[in-house]
Amino acid sequence: MAKTSVLVAAILGSAMTFIDGSAVNVALPVIQRELGADAAQMQWVVEGYSLFLSALILLGGSLGDLYGRKRLFLIGIVVFALSSLGCVLAPNVSVLIAARCIQGIGAACAMPESLALISATFTGDQRGRAIGTWSGFASMTGAIGPVIGGWLAQHASWRWVFLINIPIAIAVIAISRRGYPESRDEEMPHRLDVPGAALATLGLGAFTFGLIRAQGGRPGAVGIAAIAVGIALLVAFVAVERRSSAPMMPLDLFRSRTFAAANWYTLFLYAALGGSLYFLPYLLVDVQRYTPTAAGASMLPFVLTMFVASRWSGGLTHRIGAKIPLIVGALIAALGFAAFALPGLGGSYWTTYFPAALLLGIGGALFVAPLTTTVFDAVPNAKSGVASGVNNAVARTAGLLAVAAFGIVLAGVFNGGFDLRIAHRHLSAETARIAHDDRARLYAGTVPPDVPARDRTDVAAAVREGYLAGFRAVMVASAGVCVVAALIALVAIPGQPRRTLRRS
Repeated sequence: MAKTSVLVAAILGSAMTFIDGSAVNVALPVIQRELGADAAQMQWVVEGYSLFLSALILLGGSLGDLYGRKRLFLIGIVVFALSSLGCVLAPNVSVLIAARCIQGIGAACAMPESLALISATFTGDQRGRAIGTWSGFASMTGAIGPVIGGWLAQHASWRWVFLINIPIAIAVIAISRRGYPESRDEEMPHRLDVPGAALATLGLGAFTFGLIRAQGGRPGAVGIAAIAVGIALLVAFVAVERRSSAPMMPLDLFRSRTFAAANWYTLFLYAALGGSLYFLPYLLVDVQRYTPTAAGASMLPFVLTMFVASRWSGGLTHRIGAKIPLIVGALIAALGFAAFALPGLGGSYWTTYFPAALLLGIGGALFVAPLTTTVFDAVPNAKSGVASGVNNAVARTAGLLAVAAFGIVLAGVFNGGFDLRIAHRHLSAETARIAHDDRARLYAGTVPPDVPARDRTDVAAAVREGYLAGFRAVMVASAGVCVVAALIALVAIPGQPRRTLRRS
């Protein structure tokens, strides 16, 4: 009974974060219109959550080992649920961003403990089956999350995307209260890397803030200072981790050339995935006129292809090693992003974005399992848990930084062509002023409400064309980043399976 309770609680707790993470992105265009937010504010709706999750997830794992995995898991669930309620009730975008930051803290507590509880409760073959079951449900929730988010945003309200977390949290708490015992690492030293966590959070936050400020083309003194401070704090983070007796990110892991290469590969690959796909819902809903539900379903070929082919990919890696699948997977992903850059305005989904999503899914199926295998094989078994946690943190940090960095690309291309587009449309002086002063809201993909009615059609057409051009540039940049990842695998990832290397 206890084992079943652990598995069900871990699946439901993870489902909250997986569904929320994927469903919110699809609802962003609707949230942006209803709350009247600009592009930078909407990025912080995602970036605030990602910042605290990526910076604190390793500390969350250590806290659970020290003070009790069940305790920290439930604390994370409660924090996530209460902050979800804050998102539901948010009267403006500033409150929504604050609630999303707190959600990230809750997720950083709950996510690492879901797998840690399974690992501590199950042994041998049962552990493998339990983790497989957890992974299967994680894939399912990742697939249905965007569809649920799009449907709720279209037919009810975007607030329901956050509201569905509340009953799930209540179920997790009810199952966990007496369903299974506490577990902790009794041999863990009573030291936590609080300075490292603080420096990582502040450094990533300042650097991301500076990048988002730079999207207007003029970061100003504040933006430049934020980038400089962010870099300085991240350098200090590395120095602290090097000297810490209990670092949350053990730098000695990176002495392994393969582990370092796998994490550089992760950084580039997941920057392309997490960064560029943030902009896809805006393109589909605001530019291509998809319904939110259809936009949410657009990436199902990507998720389902990875889910169906991942087992085959794992077997392929066992036979031929990770190098070739990592190279080929990254290159196919590059083709997928290039395919996203091809469609113009209009056209059937099946001939425009479906082939791109399918190519991306094939690429993902080839690189996800081999990448995990490479990370585990690069370190001793005793350090496999922390190695996996570091790689997970790198992947989330990649997405955090890439959303801001690709935003600079999109804004630059949008601004470069927008003035020419509206110059030929003979707009009123009032509209020209709005187009100049409210550019941040325009390259979020929508027309500001104060644009006069006689000019709205022309401005909307210019916005659609400008956003499409910027999106294409982001997809081309993503394809280039994937090629860099393929080159890293070509140069630095071993070419033989681990069992062969051991015999040599």
